[in-house]
Amino acid sequence: MLDKTLSIILAGGAGARLHPLTAERAKPAVPFGGKYRIIDFTLSNCLHSGLRRILVLTQYKSHSLQKHLRDGWSIFNPEASEYITPVPPQMRTGGSWYAGTADAILQNLYLLERSNATHVLILSGDHVYRMDYAALLHFHRDQGAELTIACMQVPLAEASGFGVMSVDPAQRVREFHEKPEQPQALPGDPDHALASMGIYVFDMGLLCRELKFDHELAASSHDFGKDIIPRLIAEQRVFAYPFGGERGRVTPDRYWRDVGTVDSYYRANMDLLLPVPPINLYQPDWSIRTYPGQYPPARMVPGVLGGTGQFDNSLICGGAVISGGTVRHSILSPRVSVADEAVVEDSILFDGVEVGAGAVLRRCIIDKEVRVPPGQKVGGNPAADSARFTVSENGVTVVPKGYTF
Repeated sequence: MLDKTLSIILAGGAGARLHPLTAERAKPAVPFGGKYRIIDFTLSNCLHSGLRRILVLTQYKSHSLQKHLRDGWSIFNPEASEYITPVPPQMRTGGSWYAGTADAILQNLYLLERSNATHVLILSGDHVYRMDYAALLHFHRDQGAELTIACMQVPLAEASGFGVMSVDPAQRVREFHEKPEQPQALPGDPDHALASMGIYVFDMGLLCRELKFDHELAASSHDFGKDIIPRLIAEQRVFAYPFGGERGRVTPDRYWRDVGTVDSYYRANMDLLLPVPPINLYQPDWSIRTYPGQYPPARMVPGVLGGTGQFDNSLICGGAVISGGTVRHSILSPRVSVADEAVVEDSILFDGVEVGAGAVLRRCIIDKEVRVPPGQKVGGNPAADSARFTVSENGVTVVPKGYTF
């Protein structure tokens, strides 16, 4: 079944709520955890699940994403019909860009029809999680489903941001409402709802028919959650697959995060610094692959002023150098440098950031290639920071890529 499955990763979103981290890159290309990109999690899930035919639908500011796919994911053998292929909008069905999730796939319908696949796995490239898609596909087959939706329990107070469904005892979906104002709670659990993860398995024939039908509907927004799924519930065998109970090799940590805002992105990164991180990045046979870069080892050395520096509960990537500074509860990407008497706390520093002597960074995200001058203070004072930077609702300060102080 796996060799007859075509995987499609939707990776064209602008990620406006994650601005300014998405000012010059697509959301799936945003760095995460020091060494990864967000899309690495979805791609690694495909790799470990045995899926080798992958289309990545790109659109918004896609150069960084396509470069990452080239450098880090040119690993499959085309002669064995294996591929990871970025597909930008080609306007094959008209003169528009991708207009909704369903329309993005419709515009590439010819790729589906000539793939000889019997099933299509539709994924998002901007979520952080580990999942065995093979177990999902086997569930789809065993249930005789025509559409299967991966789902998870979420707090009822947060459910209005998801597609919410109700299922019968056999896990067949009976109702589906996209981002309802008053979500329906789970039976017997008034505090939680059953939410779609935006992961779908379609029978190929059904998907192609529905995409063509939806394209002709003038009133449709051409979106799976808003238009196609609610229509199919009454007509087809639609099932819900509960996330976290995989029968495959991945340890079921049940961790899934939509890192669509600065605050959710910051929290997910900080999750990696917990004593026992809720997402297991250390399972040897389910590693998260990325482009590693050829960097020298990270090191901590005495500064020119004689300070020995401190390093506490942090992640530090190759090429980073702490020269007499202090780093606490932070994530340092490759080639970051922290000079004498500088303090970095509760922060995320992207590739190539330089922190000058005596600078103080607290609760901030510093994008690539920023040089923080000696003595500069960033973060910890939302009122002052908001005059020159983006500050999130929870007080996280974001310095954009290449900013000059």
